[in-house]
Amino acid sequence: MATALSTVEVLDRLVSFDTTSRNSNLPLLDWVEDYLKGFGVSGERVYDETGQKANLWVTIGPKDVPGYVLSGHVDVVPVDGQDWSTDPFKLVEKDGRYYGRGTCDMKGFVAASIAAVPAMLAAPLKKPVHLAISYDEEVGCRGVRTLLAVLKDRPLKPEACFVGEPTNMQPVIAHKTGRPMRVTVRGFEAHSSLRPHGVNAIEEAAKLIVKINEIGQRLARRTDLDPLYAVPCSTTSIGVIRGGTVRNIVAGECVVDFDLRCVAGDDPHAIVAEIEAYARDVLEPPMKAIHPGAGFTFEELALVPGLDTAADAPVTLLAKRFAGRNDHAKVAYGTEAGLFQEIGIPSIIVGPGSIEQAHKPDEYVEAVELAKADAFIGKLIAHASGG
Repeated sequence: MATALSTVEVLDRLVSFDTTSRNSNLPLLDWVEDYLKGFGVSGERVYDETGQKANLWVTIGPKDVPGYVLSGHVDVVPVDGQDWSTDPFKLVEKDGRYYGRGTCDMKGFVAASIAAVPAMLAAPLKKPVHLAISYDEEVGCRGVRTLLAVLKDRPLKPEACFVGEPTNMQPVIAHKTGRPMRVTVRGFEAHSSLRPHGVNAIEEAAKLIVKINEIGQRLARRTDLDPLYAVPCSTTSIGVIRGGTVRNIVAGECVVDFDLRCVAGDDPHAIVAEIEAYARDVLEPPMKAIHPGAGFTFEELALVPGLDTAADAPVTLLAKRFAGRNDHAKVAYGTEAGLFQEIGIPSIIVGPGSIEQAHKPDEYVEAVELAKADAFIGKLIAHASGG
């Protein structure tokens, strides 16, 4: 039997792996599986198409009844260009805070889940607890989809999923649907002195940007705004513009990345269709009159389904009970919870730390938050054991 590690000790190991989304997460999974093997627990890997990344699905307890999922991603955002005062891949404790990349988002919750495995084995559980450890969440919630493609066809679906994104252990019942898009504008190059003979891709992109912004302003004027959201309306946002070569050439290409985040009452597909129709029906005809190859191409970069769980749903009531809270919230950022919900697993977001610390230099999670996560999982174990 292996020696049980505390949440902080597990977090120390997890932070030491540079699992920036561009890297493989397999060395981290190797460590997790080796640690769990010491307690007689094995997991199931679901790989990506390259074989260099994988999800890990672990079940503790009986396999013939529905149970509960503790879900978290272990990929992290880059530290490139950030001014850290400590080594981002070494856990550092100072004044009740644990610093390191991913401590808050969201290796802290994953560490608490792994550290609780010996307690799960000792319970004993009448309903199983599953650990779902995923990859590539930070680049569009891509990784967990391969795991869910396997789980959706299994006869037993878990009763509830708790996604441990940082919420200061406040249950979060909903988040917006995210639909990041890329539009490539094809113009026609010409010398700038012959401007009317060319199609300026940057100028046409600018016209489309104005339209996207007008749609965003219209969405903000809705009267049925949801006050539980910090930003209570659907939003559009232009993130990246790349185009042109030099000053005196009419730009032949421009690429625009924009972000669309929708509350439950707005259809992101309909909004994108409106943007595409404006490009096709209004902007393209005069462009093609100059050059037939000019136009717009739209590409969906990702689709992160929204989460919409009822305030009185069983999973919500359980989360409040385990967290010792009566309140709940809704958030603008996307998570994997909507994807779990999409395959029929009731889901909620609740985890240690604050989203305000995520993705920043000197990211940290407070020790008191980790203690709250430990207590949450402890109550979950007692509930799954019939308590």
